[in-house]
Amino acid sequence: MEQSLRKTTPMGPTNDYHILPVTDRQMRYARAIAQQSALEIPVEAQRDRRSMSDWISAHKPHDPSPFADYPTGKQVAFAERISRTKRRPIPSECFRDKRAMSQWIDRNK
Repeated sequence: MEQSLRKTTPMGPTNDYHILPVTDRQMRYARAIAQQSALEIPVEAQRDRRSMSDWISAHKPHDPSPFADYPTGKQVAFAERISRTKRRPIPSECFRDKRAMSQWIDRNK
């Protein structure tokens, strides 16, 4: 069955079967951004989730809220689970900056 998931090329199967397609939710959000900004979504961005996520991050409108830089609830919950499992405290500045929280999660997975 695993073999059937792989794409084939004239040279044989490729190793990109792990690349996930764009989700419907990503596509709807990207279309909304494109419509508001009079942009077109490039074909390269529509190939996989990561490319689409990068495009969305680069083109989404800036949130003026003072809480826009705070980590999401999911980030905090995931960090707390890592913290409990590895018995490492989460620095307090991570709770005020989502980039710092993301870096802490990446370093401690």
